[in-house]
Amino acid sequence: MMKAKGWAAAAMLLVPLASAQSWDGTVLGFEAPQAGLLGDMLGIRPILSDNGFSYNLGWLTQTAYNAGGGYNHDGHAAYIDQVALTFNQDLERWTGIADARIEGNIVNRNHNDNLTTKRLQDPRVSFNDLSQESWGGQSITRLGWLTFARSFDERRLTWRIGLMNKVQTFDQIVPCDFQMLMLCGGKSANSLTWNNWNVHTWGTAFAWQATPEVTFKLGLMEQNPRASSRSQAWSWSTKGSRGVLVPAEVEVRSWVNDLPGAYNLGVLFTNAPQQDMYSGRSQQAGVNDPQGYKTYDRSWFMYAGVNQQVTRHQDDAQRGLSVSLNTSVADQRSNYMHHVIAGSLRYRGLFDARPEDWIGFGVSYMDMSNHYARNQAAHNEVLGVGDYGNPLYSPLPGHSVNAELYYRFRPISWLELQPGLQYWHRPAGIKETQDAWVLGLKTVLTF
Repeated sequence: MMKAKGWAAAAMLLVPLASAQSWDGTVLGFEAPQAGLLGDMLGIRPILSDNGFSYNLGWLTQTAYNAGGGYNHDGHAAYIDQVALTFNQDLERWTGIADARIEGNIVNRNHNDNLTTKRLQDPRVSFNDLSQESWGGQSITRLGWLTFARSFDERRLTWRIGLMNKVQTFDQIVPCDFQMLMLCGGKSANSLTWNNWNVHTWGTAFAWQATPEVTFKLGLMEQNPRASSRSQAWSWSTKGSRGVLVPAEVEVRSWVNDLPGAYNLGVLFTNAPQQDMYSGRSQQAGVNDPQGYKTYDRSWFMYAGVNQQVTRHQDDAQRGLSVSLNTSVADQRSNYMHHVIAGSLRYRGLFDARPEDWIGFGVSYMDMSNHYARNQAAHNEVLGVGDYGNPLYSPLPGHSVNAELYYRFRPISWLELQPGLQYWHRPAGIKETQDAWVLGLKTVLTF
């Protein structure tokens, strides 16, 4: 199942690489960390920094209200929040291992309140988007990752191993700024075989910077559907593992007309047993027929993205317009989301009086698996139901289109307020569900 995406990890992971070169990703959505509410914490933060410990601690909230339409028209304001700590401990000064470090992430999520499943979409189908991207299905504190990393060859090669999450290495070119899930970050999570942000599995990954612009990435990770369960929140066990994931990606950071851009292309293979979405009539009818399910030993997934700055505001390189486009294609035998594409516009510093504010607009298109639709149709045929209003009817998913417009206001360095407006066309891909309007408010408080 999809897991919601984080917002602080990208800042900590991407900014050091960007700042080490003339390439500057600020207008692409990757800003340098801002001064926090607690400042230097009465001198504690500088002491920690002097001893090689750096961290980002933040509180995020996301509220969504169904202003019109959807599956259930009853008004509801859904609220979720999370506290996230992402940290790095330099080990070189203590161990003598060149450029070695421990990396960690801990996330506490609360208020398991999901407007998408409660109001926007038909509960008889799987969701393909979320109005609150940080909803993770549980109120829980989790270990997102805990890894050992070091660099070689003058920092051109980075090796990471331990309890990992894919966001540490892969699919990092688009920020997670929108409140709608499919507009937030890249599309690699749509594979449904690994998790975003706050769920860990065992693995190792390599990132080789072949040139200042081109980086090749390769990983080997555990494929464990139980990783997102409560029992695995802090577990070191591989119980539940079904196979291995092999992600490979090329990332390019370059310039067009002296304006920075980031591009990637990734592929993901798994040897874990996969179950076909179309299981056959006998199994859907509840008949004990093991042959009703088709399984196979491997599956694939592809994702790609572009994020390019296209204008510069006068002579300020950190103000301007960027355009992003990313997509994913899945094996629709086992993945109910066949094809997803999302495009967005972001402008940093549109107004001279507010040079650090953002405005963003994005649109996503989701095409559902025809194997999934065939399975729903077979279920209806076996039960002899054809009326959408019948509770036993399984709706037939097709495509859906969602959009969001937001403005992010930063009144002070440690606070961001981001009201937004979402439009849902055919929620979850069901044509019988009325289009919906959603009012959103996302806040970020940095300590």
